[in-house]
This record gives sequence, structure tokens and C-alpha cells, in this order.
Amino acid sequence: MISEKVYKKLPNVLKSVTEKFSGREKDIVLTSSLGVLSSLLPNVYGYYGSDVVYPNLYTVILAPPASGKGVMMKSKILVDEVHSMIYKESQNLWNATMENDKSEDDDKKAKKDKEKVLKTVLKVVPANISSAELYNYMNSIEDGILMIESEADTLSNMLKYDWSNYSDILRKAFHHERMSLSRKSDGQYIFVDEPKLSLVLSGTPEQLKSLINSKENGLLSRLLIYSFNETTAFKDVFEKKNKDINVIFEKESQNVLEFYKLLRSKDSKIEFELTERQKDFFVKHFAKKHNQILTNESISFISNLHRLGLICFRICMILTVYREYDNMKTHSKLVSSNKDFIIAIRLLEVYYQHSLFNFKDIDVYGLSENDEFLLDSLDEEFTRSQILQVGKNLNIAVRTLDDKLKQWRLKRVIKKTKNGHYKKLI
Repeated sequence: MISEKVYKKLPNVLKSVTEKFSGREKDIVLTSSLGVLSSLLPNVYGYYGSDVVYPNLYTVILAPPASGKGVMMKSKILVDEVHSMIYKESQNLWNATMENDKSEDDDKKAKKDKEKVLKTVLKVVPANISSAELYNYMNSIEDGILMIESEADTLSNMLKYDWSNYSDILRKAFHHERMSLSRKSDGQYIFVDEPKLSLVLSGTPEQLKSLINSKENGLLSRLLIYSFNETTAFKDVFEKKNKDINVIFEKESQNVLEFYKLLRSKDSKIEFELTERQKDFFVKHFAKKHNQILTNESISFISNLHRLGLICFRICMILTVYREYDNMKTHSKLVSSNKDFIIAIRLLEVYYQHSLFNFKDIDVYGLSENDEFLLDSLDEEFTRSQILQVGKNLNIAVRTLDDKLKQWRLKRVIKKTKNGHYKKLI
């Protein structure tokens, strides 16, 4: 769980929306709020390596049914005022343009052509949309969109169909890669230069398995995961604090709106960066984790670690910007405070462990080529000492081999016949 030390030092908006909660619910609200707020920082960027990156996060809350993870949707209130403003601006523009058309000409074809060009602009988009619609929404607003769903299978169900399988869009948008869509049916061509998409989901581990359907997918490594395996007791649904919580979120939604308008109105973008000492610590910290993975874990988790580094940088960016809420009118560059840098590192320690657990637990990867080679090197029935000998010849650590035995049993690749003895099932 996330340390209370973190909560005591959060920027005001995050401290305000989390202070009425406790335990897992508090962690859920913080994690999902970071995801929502990551979509609400126009004109803020940083350099990660040689790439320009923006604050957008993909956050996922995983837990069994009746675990209280539904509290995640409270964080959506933070974006409601911004979403409403953007939608109304879009509708007003559409109405004004169509009104002018009435007085200028009666050409129906011209009106239809103009209607195609005019777009409904949304800040929050549903998951049950087509790939083309997602392209359109991302292209219609420069500072990005938010997709938030309380059931992860709403998204995974859409990825089953050709017309709505936007898994590749999710993977590319995480790194703001240029993307385009051309449709022969209506001559439509959409080009998105720097896609900015934030994703906030909750669901069960089984729902995530449906979403991440192959080891080559790459989407799992882009997710900031918070997971647990507990259910909650029946709560007093009539408690007064339940009403107070909504009031707090609604108040902060107004503050977020004003802050959003201020950032959007700035003539130039604001660059975020770490101090030299923070950069040095950052590199050493993740290099150490890199070596730990090579020694103790599956090498396949390295790509997750690399993206967790980027996620850490983005969290630090979000914390720093909201910390400077009252001073943003004068800023053209933002440097992280040590306070926000330490908070980001502490949060990543939690998310790292949760990501690693789910990486091991989710039964979607089948067997890697290395695992297949290792398994093929063993007899139909084998002992632990035999796999340790094979592993020694292949320079595989004992701890890694024991972990493989555990994972193979979970994946029903092998079964344990008695202590230290195994039998292949495939």
C-alpha cells in the first residue's frame, strides 16, 4: 500500500480528494486521480531522453468483485467541468456555423460537406467507439483526451473487432507517435501529429487477461497498475461523509477548470525538468532495478521497467505542475522540487511491485522461446534437481528456475506429482 508519508506531502488538489478515504480506497482514488489529472495539463511537456513527452498516464486498478474499486469513478468528477466547457464550445461553434449557412446559401451538398468538417469535440471519450472515431476525437483537441471506464472489458470487447481494434493506437499514443488513418469508403484522411491520450480503467484480473491477449502486445508494459486481492465489508451507505466527498470533488473540479483555462491560454509551452542531482539519482535508481531484473526476474520484464521510468517522470511532472498552482502565470519552465521527486519515486516503488506481480500472474503470455527450449530439454517427467542442472548449463539462476516452475504450474504447463517431482502437461 502507499505510505502515509506520501499523502501528507501531496499537492493540495490530491490531498483534498484523498483525505476522506483510508486503506485501499485511498490508494485507488490517488492512482485514478493521477490518471485523470494527467489529461488536464495543456502546454506542459518535458524531455525524456531525446523525446518530447507529455503528462498522460494509463492507469489500471485491478481487484476482485466487491472490493471497493468502484470508488475510482469519483476521480472522473475532476474532469467534468472541463469536459462540459469543451463540449459546449464545440456545440456553439457548430450552431453558429450552421446558422450562417442558412443565410448564405441553400446548397444541401455544401452544408453536408461542412457538417463533415465540423467536429464534436470531447475531453472524455467512451471506450465503446470505433478506431476511426478515436482518431477523430484525438485530432479534434490539441491537448488530448481521457478514456475512463469502470469495467475493463468494455475496452477489451471493442478490441475483438477489426473496426474497433485500436490496441495499436493505444500503444502508439503512449509515446505520442504520429499516426494517420485513410478510409477509401468516404475519402477521409486523418493525421494526428502528437496524440495525447490518458486512460483510467478498473476491472478484475480476468478482465485484464482479455485486454492483454498476447505476449507480443506491448500494452501491458504501458500500464500503471495498482492491484489487490481483498473484498470490503458492507459499508454504511448513508454516512454523511459520502455527500461531503462529492462536494469536495466538485469543488476541486472547479479549481481544475480554472487551472486548465490558465494553462490553455498561455502563449508558450512550459518545459518541465529534473535537477541534475535528481537526474543522477533517477538513472542510478532504475539502472539498479534493471540489474535486479536480469538477476532475479524474467528478462521480458525489462520493457515494463523502461516504461515505468517514463511513468515516474510523468508523475513527477503532474505533481510539480499542481504544486505550482498559484504561480503558473509567471512560469515558462518548471523544475521539480525534491519533495515531488521523492513522492514520485515512492509511488513507483509501489507500482513497480504491482506491475511485477501482475506480469508474473497474468496467464496470457504462453511460453517464451527460452522457456520452450528449457522445457524441451527436460524429460516428460522430471525433478527439480534435473531442471537446476539444465539451468546451470544455461546460466539461469536458481531463483529464476524456481519462479518458472511456479509460473508453469499456474499456466498448467506442468503439474507437481510429489515434492520436487513434476510432469509435463503439454
